[in-house]
Amino acid sequence: MNTSEFQILSVLAKEKNMRKASERLFVSQPALSQRLQSIEKNWNTKIFIRTQKGLLITPAGEKIVEFAEEVLAKEAKVREEITSLDKEIYGTLKIAVATIIGQYWLPKVLKRYIQKYPNAKVSLVTGWSSDIVKSLYEDEVHLGIIRGNPEWKGVKKHLLRDKLYLVDTEIKELSELELTERPFIQFKSDSTYYQEIQVWWHKKFQAPPKRTIVVDQIETCKQMALNGIGYAILPSITLQDDYDNIKKIPLEEDEVSNLHRDTWLIGYESSFNLKQVEAFLEVLEEYEHGGK
Repeated sequence: MNTSEFQILSVLAKEKNMRKASERLFVSQPALSQRLQSIEKNWNTKIFIRTQKGLLITPAGEKIVEFAEEVLAKEAKVREEITSLDKEIYGTLKIAVATIIGQYWLPKVLKRYIQKYPNAKVSLVTGWSSDIVKSLYEDEVHLGIIRGNPEWKGVKKHLLRDKLYLVDTEIKELSELELTERPFIQFKSDSTYYQEIQVWWHKKFQAPPKRTIVVDQIETCKQMALNGIGYAILPSITLQDDYDNIKKIPLEEDEVSNLHRDTWLIGYESSFNLKQVEAFLEVLEEYEHGGK
């Protein structure tokens, strides 16, 4: 088998549908079906079974696809190492970032990176910080950008620190939280963020919020607060625009400091030697020093 056949098996296993797989591979369904038959003949076994709902992978097929994925991953790694020897910036920058960073901070950095290095490609995954660390452990990405204070033994670089604010259209002081009937709008996040908010709340107040609303996305949470549905606690990175009729009250941790969230860039030393990663770090440094 050659790598193009490995790619066919990988796409078929992911899509589980001949039509969708043929679209991704830019071939006709009959041609794809013929290639699959040829691959199965070479292996002397059935890899996929067609059903009304799509493709069902056989036990033998699972092992063959797993082998194909391993070969493709090794090929990609070798190609990256080869291109890293070149003076030009090629290859794919594989990066996983916390959702909030991917939404509010990273686009400006990536825009600059792509403009400066048009031959480089970017593979971006967003999610919770715990998922990002897992992706690094499993060697799925080169770099991770996470929130909080990570226990990471590899390379770790501090990117930014943003304050946390109480955001509401009515509440003017934190002391009003003890009496208000307005709901506390929360968004789902990693456990460390919730823990920090809970610790702060219990230090300040005797009782939990009287009413709460939990939403999936931070942007939904922000829009609900901006539209007067209730109050939210949001990091300053989400509040870069000026908003009319909205009050932002910093969460005081003690008499001299406010509650905040840190953002870190993490990865393994080996990844930092890749040309496309080095180029990204250069762009980051330019951005931090006012080249926005």
